[in-house]
Formats: sequence, structure tokens, C-alpha cells
Amino acid sequence: MGRALLVVGLLLLAAACSQTGDAPPPATPTAVASRTVTATAAATTAPADTPGTLLSRPTPAGLEDALVIRVIDGDTIDVLIGGREFRVRYIGIDTPETVDPRRPVECFGREASERNRRLVEGKTVGLERDVSETDRFGRLLRYVWMDPSTGSGQALMVNARLLEEGYAAATAFPPDIRYAELFSALETQARAQGRGLWGPACATPQPSPMVDGPCDFSGTGEPVIKGNISLSTGEKIYHVPGGEFYDRTVIDEAKGERWFCTEAEAVAAGWRKSKL
Repeated sequence: MGRALLVVGLLLLAAACSQTGDAPPPATPTAVASRTVTATAAATTAPADTPGTLLSRPTPAGLEDALVIRVIDGDTIDVLIGGREFRVRYIGIDTPETVDPRRPVECFGREASERNRRLVEGKTVGLERDVSETDRFGRLLRYVWMDPSTGSGQALMVNARLLEEGYAAATAFPPDIRYAELFSALETQARAQGRGLWGPACATPQPSPMVDGPCDFSGTGEPVIKGNISLSTGEKIYHVPGGEFYDRTVIDEAKGERWFCTEAEAVAAGWRKSKL
């Protein structure tokens, strides 16, 4: 009987060892959670689609959804909002000219238009207003945000991306200056690294059209001097607020007429001041 009990005990001990030997322990909830967090972090820190700083931020509150139906150039788009079509001008940036009939296509203008098209055409974007609703041409003034598809729950500002990549210059027209410091820093960085229009492709890039002070007569960044071209003589004459013909003068930019910020700017461009 004693030997039989000893054999049974040895058999039970062997069975227990076979169950707890080299087999890995079951995953604990803590271990599973750790792997999940690591995987999520890897996904949300994926690199952007282009080199440079990832300019994505928590999505601003109160964005207005709009479908981009047409890209006009590097800083202007047409959108649908609630079934109505609007033209939107990006706040705080200026891309090289491509569509102004009075001026030749500027260096890197086509590239800026194409980059803007790749970013937003056919997509739903979020529009952020600053202070002004529209510019003097009736275009909505907006910062344009889009989902960069990183899974991070953040949004990418298109205005800033175009600056970062060297497709645009920073502009500041008060009172719409919410991101003016960021935009200026991005242009400075693009210039220093020779990106886009600041690189060798454009031998003589123009300086940034930043506003150093208020325009004449308006006290803001809004130009109010009217550069008119006489229908009878073709002479270029500018009118200032308070002048006899100012209110009756309508500027048609398609005919080469234009707005000026200062009288000095108008004179330098070849306009003379109205005598009345």
C-alpha cells in the first residue's frame, strides 16, 4: 500500500510540472493595454505627406463645412456651403499670380496652384473666420482646415502648409491677424531653407508683402485709394477719399485699374493724383 501511494504521488507531481513548465503565462489586461497604446502612438506620429513640421493642431471649434468645387489659384477657391457657391480667399498668405490679366504668370505660381489643388480640390474642408467676413471683392476671408488622415483627431491648416512649403508669402492685413506670428515664422523658415519660390527656381523672389503700417486714409490694412484709367484719354488717375470724383469712381481690375494702399505707391506705379 505504501509503495502504491508513493507512485500515485509521483504521477501527480509530474502532471503538475507539465502544466506550469515553459508555456508562456496568459496575457494580462495590463499587457494588452500597453500594446494598444504603443500601436496607437505609432499611428498618430506617422510622418506628414511632405517634409517639414506637421502643422496639425486640435481642430478649432465652430468650423463651417464646405465642399471645394474649384481651385482658382494658390490662395483662392470656390466652395459650396449649404448648396450655395462662394469664393474663398485664404487669410494671411499670398501666392504668386497666375490669373490676373494685367500681369504675367509669376514664378512658382503654377506650382502653387497645383499644390493647392492637390490639397483641397473635391474635398470637404472646415472654414475658420477671423474678424472680417469678406474682402472688398465679396470673397469670404477664411483659414482653411482639412483632415490630414493621421487618425490623430487633429486638423491641418492649408494656409500654413502652403507657407511652410514655400508656395506662398505671409501677408498681414489687420484686423485679420490671428495667426500672423505663426505665418511670419513659417515664411522665414521657408526662406532660410530655400523652399519653393524662395529657392533657385525663382532667381529674384519678391520680398514678403507684409504691411508695415496702416494704409493712407483708411487707418487699417485696407487700401482705399482708387487707381482709375480714363475712358476718353487712357490716362491713369488716382482718387482719394473726399475727392470730388471718388464716390463716383468704380474700379474695374479686369481693365487694369487697381487699388492702392498709399499715394506713394500709386505715384510709383505711374498714376497721378486727380486735380479735383
